[in-house]
Amino acid sequence: MQKLFSTLAATALVSSLALAFPVHAANGLPVVQEAPLRAHLAFLSNDLLEGRGTGQRGADLTVAYLETQAQMAGLQPVRGNSFRQSVQIAGVKSLPADSSLQALAGGKAVPLAFGQDWVWATGDSVAAHTFDAPLVFVGYGITAPEELWNDFKGSDVKGKIVVMMVNDPQPTAAEPSRFAGKALTYYGRWTYKFEEAQRQGAAGVLLIHTKPSASYAWSVVQNSWSGSERFQLAGRTAGTPLQGWITEEAARRLFTAGGQDLDALRAQAENKDFKAVALDAKLSGEMKSTVRKVEQFNIAGMVPGTDPALKDEAVIYSGHWDHLGMQGRDDEKAGDTIYNGAVDNASGTAGLLAMAQAAVKKPAKRTQIFLWVAAEEQGLLGSAAYAADPLWPLNKTAAALNLDSLNFVGATHDIGAQGSERTELGAIAATVAKSMGMHIAAARPDLAGGYFRSDHFSFAKAGVPAFSINGGREYILDVEASKAKAAAYGPRYHQVTDEYDASWDLSGMTQQAQFTLNLGQAVANGAKMPAWKAGDAFGKARAQAK
Repeated sequence: MQKLFSTLAATALVSSLALAFPVHAANGLPVVQEAPLRAHLAFLSNDLLEGRGTGQRGADLTVAYLETQAQMAGLQPVRGNSFRQSVQIAGVKSLPADSSLQALAGGKAVPLAFGQDWVWATGDSVAAHTFDAPLVFVGYGITAPEELWNDFKGSDVKGKIVVMMVNDPQPTAAEPSRFAGKALTYYGRWTYKFEEAQRQGAAGVLLIHTKPSASYAWSVVQNSWSGSERFQLAGRTAGTPLQGWITEEAARRLFTAGGQDLDALRAQAENKDFKAVALDAKLSGEMKSTVRKVEQFNIAGMVPGTDPALKDEAVIYSGHWDHLGMQGRDDEKAGDTIYNGAVDNASGTAGLLAMAQAAVKKPAKRTQIFLWVAAEEQGLLGSAAYAADPLWPLNKTAAALNLDSLNFVGATHDIGAQGSERTELGAIAATVAKSMGMHIAAARPDLAGGYFRSDHFSFAKAGVPAFSINGGREYILDVEASKAKAAAYGPRYHQVTDEYDASWDLSGMTQQAQFTLNLGQAVANGAKMPAWKAGDAFGKARAQAK
């Protein structure tokens, strides 16, 4: 009887997977194989690579592995004879014990403990800065002409420290769709806040943290800013001299001492007529940091197109190879200090390698570029460096399809394509999914701004239609157990426990890689390059792309 049940289960598995994996070879499409994907995943997440940390030995080992594997797969260098693209990075570490930076309000010091109440770092890779700069509350710190919104109107914040909220103005009964309603727009991301402050000439930025507005607890900010080395692109447009965060409770104390009511000002900042408010407060003293220069590398290889005209256009498949590396000593007292990043993102890195191995066997009309980018965990630095110095002209780049944290649970009936609806890629993705016996996963409100937090966004900002392909949620087998397995990953995210498990069912991961390659092939063989939907803010950059 047990043998009968095993046979029935195996039959059900084969039947279910047949729905998800039609025979691609029959219709001329390259087939992604699970075996190489699993092998790459197991190696990339092994302790030998020490968590693939930016600026660490594990990063050098990873780059050497990727360029070797790209060459073995049969890819060709995109520029010159090298698979490497240099990414110049500055490593910055704050030195609060050596700094005298303090907040003064009403002429008196307001005690703020680094890590507990606030965190800060240099944003321009300069090791020492001296401040005597007034504080100005600028609401959300947003300049959005299409929303008729300007938090800086009538104010000159040059040389000042701007204090602002994260997220963006909330919808109202009169304007339920302003700033995309409940969904987070790029104006709400902390990265935008720092960029806009720099454009306004501010000397620094302090973001007021709340868990609802940031979508994560203060501990996440602490872990990223307290004691850890942070990285920023070197040789590019510098940020403000000071960048930092302050807790809501500490901000409340600072505002009260500076003669203002934080809650009242935040309420005012929900209106278009809000104007920046100067506090009777300033930052004074010296801020010190250690700064070092680090060279990291993107790895890029291509499958040249076959069409005499269309081969000058390209589709990019991307994924970041880095994770958090080693933090501390790996000994009995310290315990496990290697952040292996098996799911995030050895999975996407391995998926691209398996896809490349398949793609070289069946080239498309347009060129296909496989791009493994550096330092995503440090703020999309590798993809930003590529967008600033593209190996292929951006105005001849048809699409950028990104893989970040693949489905390690099992095959699904659906596939995630959040963000594809911004462009004609959405319709193409739906057609490809249908051809594979799947459908596009139902859209969810992007409350945490997920579209702006992965490497595809660097391409979208530069005008290239781009999104990340995510795993589905409608599992084919053992539905409840699969959902529980997926949910259990949450506590492992960015922890030392994100490790490879040889018992993982990689059918979903292979399915996700296959869908991405099929979609890329559909774009690479299409009559024209996909366009942005009319009115999309990022589509405006297409005409100015290099």
